Amino acid sequence: MIVPAIGAVGQAAANQLGSGQPEGVGQLEGVGQGAPAGAGESALGGAVGTGPGNGFSGALTDAISSLEKTQQSGNSAAQALATGTVSDPESAVVTVQDAQLAMQLASQLRNKAVEAATSIFQTQV
Repeated sequence: MIVPAIGAVGQAAANQLGSGQPEGVGQLEGVGQGAPAGAGESALGGAVGTGPGNGFSGALTDAISSLEKTQQSGNSAAQALATGTVSDPESAVVTVQDAQLAMQLASQLRNKAVEAATSIFQTQV
């Protein structure tokens, strides 16, 4: 199962906030452009072998960076909704929801990692 990048959907929605033009599902970053879905991408988003560490730490850094960008776009969309300056409220709500889902996913991944580490530490040798 291929997991899309955390910020892929939120970033696409944030890009269309001011444009007023709805974006099709097939036009999201990298989808429907000839390559199989997920080709050359890790499960956390970003290309395989790229990033600061080219390993787990690099992938984790990229994922956290993507989460931060998604949260920032969600915050700006929420602020635009609150002040009434957004031209397309539907895309702003989608951006806020994507940011919320991305944070929930990151929280669940953190919880699972903590559970796994605790289990490893409690393992008797």
